[in-house]
Amino acid sequence: MGFSRKSAMKKVSTILTLLLTNYLLWAVPGSEVAPLPDPVSNNAVAMLKVHGDLQIFSFMGIGAKKTWDAVTTEAYSLDASTGKAFTIHPVPGTAGRIGAMAIGAGDRVVLVGGYVLYQGGGMAVPDVNLYEPAHDRWERGPDMPTPVGDGVIGVYHERYVYVIGGRSNRGPVSTVQIFDLEKNRWSTGTPIPGDGIFGHAGAIVGESIILVDGARSNSSSASLKYLATEQCWEGKIDRHHPGTIAWTKLPAHPGAARFRIAAGGSEKDEKVYFVGGTDNPFDYHGVGYDGKPSEPSPVSFDFNLRTGKWETINENLANPTMDHRGLLVTREGLVVIGGMGQGQEVTGRVVVLPKEPQAQPAPPKENKPK
Repeated sequence: MGFSRKSAMKKVSTILTLLLTNYLLWAVPGSEVAPLPDPVSNNAVAMLKVHGDLQIFSFMGIGAKKTWDAVTTEAYSLDASTGKAFTIHPVPGTAGRIGAMAIGAGDRVVLVGGYVLYQGGGMAVPDVNLYEPAHDRWERGPDMPTPVGDGVIGVYHERYVYVIGGRSNRGPVSTVQIFDLEKNRWSTGTPIPGDGIFGHAGAIVGESIILVDGARSNSSSASLKYLATEQCWEGKIDRHHPGTIAWTKLPAHPGAARFRIAAGGSEKDEKVYFVGGTDNPFDYHGVGYDGKPSEPSPVSFDFNLRTGKWETINENLANPTMDHRGLLVTREGLVVIGGMGQGQEVTGRVVVLPKEPQAQPAPPKENKPK
């Protein structure tokens, strides 16, 4: 897809009209602001402070048709403090990607991997793209050693970008690939124990990596290629050797969501948050590998690193979604952009969800006769 200035200006005008007067809704958890101009799912998301202002980004993804040619290179930026939104330069390349991973680090957004689709198939790519919001400029970074999509991404000390697991062109992997932004090179870390996984969710907070679920290869059946997996892990990064990770198993988390949950971490809260997802792994069209349509889970929860425990936030979210590559944790709440809703419908909704369980209203007082 080429970049059309006329098309971009039209989208700028559309988004500004929709969002400019809605910025106060960012401060109201549970609210929904005006959507993106086009529905998008499996889009990479990230946030970064630019000149002191928080900006939120959405990159690529698949459109409403859910076909190989509905994947886009377009990218958007939303200013969380003013409500302004605009189209930025599209991600470089002749084709868009799904399953890519993005994270803000320093003054740049690092966008890695994902799948390029074509008629009849697709492939994981090693692309690394670095976006400088201050100049609306893209640069190419060194390729990933193992091309993957649907991995978990995190940043450690604003220098080391971790790509954990994912699906390669040979199947799910358990590798940990580490990109050193200062030295501009890749290395490997201690792999996740057990089988390779993809479509899992998690984040890095402090020196801890928290991972949940995903899908693994099904060696016992040729017809059912992948199965959901219920594993939960914590990886402790060695502060002196960032590639050394001590993995320990965690107990099961609340709820039944298992695949492509939206997840994001907060250093301030010392929590990793999880929203939605599905218990039926699927490809890009929303139909499971078992041939049954997938539906999103209405559960949101978190892992509290202070207590070492899981916490349920909401067991019955309105309009739940799946098919996510991350969520963004702001002071006001959890920002979920796009995704696939009930009936496998691709959405462009931008929703701010509460970070804490909502207090239940007190029962009415009885009027007792005196």
